[in-house]
Order: sequence, then structure tokens, then C-alpha cells
Amino acid sequence: MIKETLQRRLGLFPATNIVVANMIGAGIFTTSGLLLAKLDNPFIMMILWVVGGIIAVCGALSYGELGAAMPGAGGEYLFLSRLYNPLAGFLSGWTSFIVGFSAPIAASALGFSEYFCRAVPGLPEMLNKWGIHHAITGKILAVGVIVIFTAIHYRGIKYGARVQNILTLLKITLIAVLLIFGFASGEGSFNHFSQGAKLSPGIAGWQTIGLSLMWIMFAYSGWNASTYLGAEIKNPSKVLPLSLLYGTGIVIILYLGINMLYIYGITPNEMKGVISVGGLAMGNLFGRSADILFSLLIAFALFSSLSAFIILGPRIYYSMAKDGLFFKSIARIHPKFKVPSNSILLQCIIAVALVLSGTFEQVLTYMGFALGIFPIFTVFSVLKLRKKNPGSMRLKGYPVTQFLFILTGVLILVLSYLERPLESSIAVLTVLTGIPAYLIFKKRSIPIV
Repeated sequence: MIKETLQRRLGLFPATNIVVANMIGAGIFTTSGLLLAKLDNPFIMMILWVVGGIIAVCGALSYGELGAAMPGAGGEYLFLSRLYNPLAGFLSGWTSFIVGFSAPIAASALGFSEYFCRAVPGLPEMLNKWGIHHAITGKILAVGVIVIFTAIHYRGIKYGARVQNILTLLKITLIAVLLIFGFASGEGSFNHFSQGAKLSPGIAGWQTIGLSLMWIMFAYSGWNASTYLGAEIKNPSKVLPLSLLYGTGIVIILYLGINMLYIYGITPNEMKGVISVGGLAMGNLFGRSADILFSLLIAFALFSSLSAFIILGPRIYYSMAKDGLFFKSIARIHPKFKVPSNSILLQCIIAVALVLSGTFEQVLTYMGFALGIFPIFTVFSVLKLRKKNPGSMRLKGYPVTQFLFILTGVLILVLSYLERPLESSIAVLTVLTGIPAYLIFKKRSIPIV
């Protein structure tokens, strides 16, 4: 057994910042146009954003109890391994390894490139003259930012946390500016909320709602972020639950506000299918110059979420390797920077590979389905925790919050599968491939180097 050498250096402020940064990312700046293309009704879209926020709070309350009782590195991997069995924990870690963090890093990087190319259209046009297609330009930019932020967080959690704090504060400031000046402009119309068509009747309408909620929950994903850093948080029994609740509450308020701004500034027909929806909204409200300025600002704001994912993911692979259920070299702690260095580099390679394959919407659906599976089991494990450890911290809402989370989570997965069976099946297959991988690692008395 490799001795854990991660150090407890994070207080409430940076831990909450990591939750906020992890949540506010590509989802809120890219999915609303895709949602409206499916729903064709802005009012229903707003209701679903509220529902998604309630689900996220239910999850945060549950994970807060688990994190306070088991304040180690790894989040779901740690909880499921201890409360169920090592296979359950491994499968969650395996999914996180392939999908949970590398894919959102890729999505955030692709979101950055979409906004950056919208703000600086001359760059892709110039490269196109040299034979480099617009899509290739976006991928080159996305790969570049992944490599840069991997290098930043390779240098240590304290250094990386400082960068993360600055980026998160800048991102929240940007959203506040968007909301204040956007609504103050008076150039939009609240009549846009009453436009749009009714949902398809019957199961077809519910399938659309299920897929839409899955995309929304991707935007809210990160409400559990600080549990992955439990081994590096000071006074985790107090700080960890508070960071989850404070971070999730802040994000819900910001998400509802910014979606109202999108609808206020853009007609439903104009918004449908647009990924860089923030730039479009500000362009409508203030003109082309504002479109360029805010597209550029949002592009750089996406650095914050990308940065947070790069911090969190490697801690899961590190915990798996430390337990002998992954490559031994992934558990290596850098002697100078005190971070799981090989784990960080491996994640970078996978994220780059994902950027170079698939479309944004395909990655979003595949990722959303895969990430929706294990939180259901994790929240259910709160029941096991209370029975196994009666002296653990108790948070309010039990068992209603757990019931709501589990019920809505199962419904979202079922409806999303019916709507997008191909991407959902690939997600299930990704999880199942972890079973033979687990057996291979477990069978070896010495983990593979």
C-alpha cells in the first residue's frame, strides 16, 4: 500500500470556488440553444433549469454527508468502494477516467474555441486560406488550452488553487456584468418567454424532457466537486459539506439569471441550435462590438471550469492506483509539487483525444448519460452510511432529498435512452468494459507499471 502524501491545504473559500468553477462551464454557455431547438418553448426550458437546480441541491446534501464521513481523495470512487464493494467504486472511477473529467475538459475546450472563433473570425478565415478548415482551427485551439492548464496544475495544488480562485472570481464577475448590463439595456423583450410551441404529446414529449434534463444536469455537474479533494481540504467534516451547498446555491442563482437574459435578448427561433449563445445575446442587445467583446470574455471564462476539471479528475485515478486497481505509476506523487503528476498527464492525453473526435452534441449526450449512472447509487448509499455509521454528520432533508434525486435520475436515464439509444448504449458499454478491467487489475498481485 502506497502511503498517502496529499496535504490538507484547502479552506472553505478555495473549496467553494472549485465547486462553482466546476459547475459553471461549457454547459451554461453552450447548451441553451441546443435545448431550445429540442423544446421549442423558452418557458418550459426555464422550468427545467429550476428542476435541475433542485436535483443538484438534493445531490449536494447527500454527498455532503458522505464527504464529511469519508474525507479522502476520490469522491464517488471512495464512497462506493467503502459502502458497497471495490467493483462498484472501480466502475465509477473507470467511468470518470474515460468520461467524467476528460470529456468535460474536452467540452470546455471546444466551447472556448467556439466563442474565440466567433470573437475573432479573422483567425479561422486566414487559416482556411492556408488549407486549415474551420473545424480543425477550433480543435487546435482546444488542444492548446488543455496542454497549458495541465502544465499549470502540474506545479502543485496550492499554485493551481490560486489560479483557480482568480479565474472563478473573474467568471462570476463576467456573469454579473452580463446580467446587470444586459437587463439594463432595455433592448430585449420579456415577450420572448411566451413564444414557442407546445411539446409533442405522449411519450415523445417526455423523451424530449428527459434528454433536455440530462443536458441540463451536465451543466449543473460539479455540485459534488469538492468531495474529490477530501484528502486536501482542511477540517473536512465542516468545510466539505458547506462548500458543496454554498457552491451549488450560487450557481443555481447565476444559471437562472443568465438563461433569463438569453431569452430576453434572443427570440426563440434565433436561439435554436446556437452554441455560442452568450455572444449572440449581447450582440442583439448592444451590437456587433458587444458580441465580439463578450464572446472573447466568455471564451476565457471557460478556462475556469476547464481548470477545475484538470484539478479534480487525477485525484480519482490516484486513489484507484493507490488501492492497486489501476496502473501503479498513476499513484506517483511528484516529489517537489506534491500532486499526482502521472495521473494529470494521463488525463491530458485522453482529453486531447476526445477533442480530436466527435461533435459537441454527441460528446454532450454520451457524457451526460454515463455521468448520470453512479450518482444515483452514491446517493442511495447515504442510507447505508446512516445504518453503518450512526454517529456521522446528519444534514437536513433525509430521506426526501435522496428519494427525489434517485427517482428523477432514473427517469432521466430511461427517457434519454429512448430518445438517443446510440449514444446512451455506447455510454453503458463504456461502463461495462470496466468489469474485465477490474478483474485484470485485481488478479495481478503487483499492479501494472
